Amino acid sequence: MVRLALFDIDGTLIRTHGAGVRAFARAFAVEFGLGNGTETMSFAGRTDTSLVREFLRQHGRQVTPEDMQRFFDCYVFLLDHYLRESTGGVIPGVPEFLAALQRQHPPAVLGLLTGNIRLGAEIKLRRFGLWGPFVTGAFADDHEDRNEIARVAFARGRALLGDTLQPDEVLVVGDTPHDIRCGRAIGAKTLAVATGGATLEELQKHQPDWAVPTLEGFPVETLA
Repeated sequence: MVRLALFDIDGTLIRTHGAGVRAFARAFAVEFGLGNGTETMSFAGRTDTSLVREFLRQHGRQVTPEDMQRFFDCYVFLLDHYLRESTGGVIPGVPEFLAALQRQHPPAVLGLLTGNIRLGAEIKLRRFGLWGPFVTGAFADDHEDRNEIARVAFARGRALLGDTLQPDEVLVVGDTPHDIRCGRAIGAKTLAVATGGATLEELQKHQPDWAVPTLEGFPVETLA
C-alpha cells in the first residue's frame, strides 16, 4: 500500500501554459538586464535554483546568495502576475487520483517533490485550487539536485508517518525522466505520466514501475 505519495507539479498536476518560463525570463531582464537566454534552456524536470545558476553563469556572473534572493523576490511577484493571466489549469484526472489515494485505509499522505521553490509551488497550486491536499514535501529551496530533494521529502515523510515508513511504501509521480530517477534514488515506486515534459515512449525507456498517458481512470488499487 502507498503510505506517502510525492508529486511533481508542472506537467504532472497542473499546466501553466508557460507562465513560469515567462516569469523567469522577465525576472532576469528586470533584475540583471539579461535577456534572450531562456529560449535555449530546458525547464522540464529541472530545479529553479539550478536554472538560475546556469543562466547567470552563461552570462559570466559568479552566482551569490544575494543574486539568488534578488532573482526569486522578483520571480514570485511576476509568477503571480502571469498566472492571473494564464489559461492553464489542473490536468484532467488529477483530482480523482488524489481523492482515490485519500480513500485508502489508511489514506495516503500527499506531498510534493518538485524543482520549484516552495513559494513558487504554493503560488502555482493556489492559483488552481490545488494547494490544500499537500501536507509535506521538498523543494528547490532544500537542494539544487532532485535526488537530494527526494531524500529530504522522504525524511519529512518519515517525520510524519514514523520510522516504519519504508521506501517501497512511497510513490513518486512525475512527467519526466528526472522524476523517475529521483524516485529510484530513494527506492520509491514510480508512476510516470505523459502529460508534460516527455512522451510515453520516452518515459517507458527509463523503466518506471508504471507509465501511463494520463492519470484519468488510473486504478489506485494496482499500486499495492
